[in-house]
Amino acid sequence: MIIQTGMRTDIPAFYSRWFANRLLEGYVLVRNPYNPTSVTRYELNPGVVDMISFCTKNPAPMFPYMHLLKPYGQYWFVTITPYGFDMEPTVPPKEQIMDSFCRLSEMAGLPSIGWRYDPIIINDVWTVEKHIETFADMCQTLSGYTDTCVISFLDLYQKVRTNYPEAKAVAWEDQVRLTKEFVTIAMHYGMVLKPCGENPSLAETGADCSGCMTVQTFEKAIGRNLSVPANPNNRKECACYLTGDIGQYDTCGHLCRYCYANTRPNVVRENMKHHDPASPLLVGHLYKDDVIHQAKQVSWIDPQMRFDFLLADK
Repeated sequence: MIIQTGMRTDIPAFYSRWFANRLLEGYVLVRNPYNPTSVTRYELNPGVVDMISFCTKNPAPMFPYMHLLKPYGQYWFVTITPYGFDMEPTVPPKEQIMDSFCRLSEMAGLPSIGWRYDPIIINDVWTVEKHIETFADMCQTLSGYTDTCVISFLDLYQKVRTNYPEAKAVAWEDQVRLTKEFVTIAMHYGMVLKPCGENPSLAETGADCSGCMTVQTFEKAIGRNLSVPANPNNRKECACYLTGDIGQYDTCGHLCRYCYANTRPNVVRENMKHHDPASPLLVGHLYKDDVIHQAKQVSWIDPQMRFDFLLADK
């Protein structure tokens, strides 16, 4: 199976020591975000976990523990945007993150890392022209360290509207122009541009709209075929394969104004106070009323060699 770590929080940036302890102890407990007394136990064992997938804005705190990931397949999405502290209060400067990205690529391997330039926000400061110029500069720096760049445009979820009330949706004509320009720039630097959860009509710009966190993405990273269950992701606009997330909402200390996973900064700060690196739970400890369910876990590695992989090896 695939363990996801980054759809609800940023584990490498804020909880790397905790995750290292979980790998060493061989299991993790996860509260159901909609039924808090229901707790799922996942075994962290390469016999049943084929890959661990990360989404982070700062992978560097995980570097001292990379040796613990060697028994597992891994895929990293690192989000690097051009915004400042007014939008991303605790995210390190993009130059620092790009340096960490290049180091991570050398450790994990180019097929195991992708860059996310998202969300794209259009306002008086970040105009279409400024995005194009900045994107080109960042592509030049990251060239040779990834072959994938994922973009998305700001989604106005309720949490986003609450924490970023002046946010506006990106006009369709701006989406088309940016995607078209980005496709050309990315291609020049050896990258495929993939819109995430966007209108499939953007494929007419030359973008790859087949999905970003897909089974094919994971297969390419580990060089093996996967035979997976039906996709548990129910977002009709998204082809990503999402399952087994061990994070928790309202725990990401980046406090980005556009974040869909945090309710309020004060809630995040309170939760982070209750984080214990020695606990099997990301926040707090078990209560007497908690009910622990063992996740059904099996390896999804398909031992049969497929013809497409045989061609890829030639």
